[in-house]
Amino acid sequence: MVVTANSVYDRVAGSLQESSGPHGGLKLGFKAMGTWCQITFAGVTQTTAENFKSAALHWVASFEARYSRFIPDSLIGQINAAAGKRWVEIDKTTEQIFALCEELACFTRGAFDPTALPFIRLWNWKAVPPAIPDVEAVRAAGELVGWDKVRRRPGAIFLPQEGMGLDLGGIGKEYAVDCIIQLARLHGIDNVLVDFGQDVRALGRPPKAEAWCIGLEDPKQPGTCWAGVAVRDMAVATSGDYLRCFEKDGRRYGHIIDPRTGYPVQNGCQSVTVIAPSCTIAGILSTTAFVMGETEGVNQIEGYCGAEGCIITGHSRSETRRFANYVLGQS
Repeated sequence: MVVTANSVYDRVAGSLQESSGPHGGLKLGFKAMGTWCQITFAGVTQTTAENFKSAALHWVASFEARYSRFIPDSLIGQINAAAGKRWVEIDKTTEQIFALCEELACFTRGAFDPTALPFIRLWNWKAVPPAIPDVEAVRAAGELVGWDKVRRRPGAIFLPQEGMGLDLGGIGKEYAVDCIIQLARLHGIDNVLVDFGQDVRALGRPPKAEAWCIGLEDPKQPGTCWAGVAVRDMAVATSGDYLRCFEKDGRRYGHIIDPRTGYPVQNGCQSVTVIAPSCTIAGILSTTAFVMGETEGVNQIEGYCGAEGCIITGHSRSETRRFANYVLGQS
């Protein structure tokens, strides 16, 4: 079945729920990109609100239809299906996304790698009973992973080995959040909060408040918050494996895979929260810090100008030097 942007839009728009924001204004909630998305904004006319709502829903639906690996005829689906066979033409926006992927793969020294799909395919967290792939299967998948294997030229991309595949799950929602913020600005909206599955970016402030307040979920008690942060013109992203995991033979396996090894991360980290100027950067830093572990992860976050973060393990909490400045009641 061919999935079009229009059919994705119908699904997204069909899930739309509208309500008043916590400080006034309008809150839009809808299901897209496999998660629950929320956009809260205020201080605009009804006409502006309606125009922005329509533009945001269409943009998100178009983005999902183009870049979801779960849609066979999406651009990512086409690129993956053409692995080892042919080049696939891409547009300027996609070129920019792949250029960003290359930059971030280099910056994180491989802890972020959009070519890790062969590893992701091996680990099925929904299987009953869960199965552990054998060592040879992981090794064979590793031969297909590595951003340095991807071939790019102006206007086209090629995955040279059959079985290779791209998964933008580590950057897609975050990139979409940043784009919706830009879309809000184009509509003259100066105060908006965009939250796509706990990947959040705040612009301006809510009515009658000095900053947007974001709760940080406690990995030891999901559904409750261990703290809250107050942000303006910043993004907040959290990565954790405490909700999606399984146990087998007394060993716990989370859903975050280290693309350098092909195995789920098992370094004691439970969650990582990063505050950064953009959601794309906050998301990449939170995921890669989770992969790297407590000490190296904190150093990685501090190495990016303007970023602060906190890493929670089973027995400790490590923060960058200025993370506490954002925590409610501690600044």
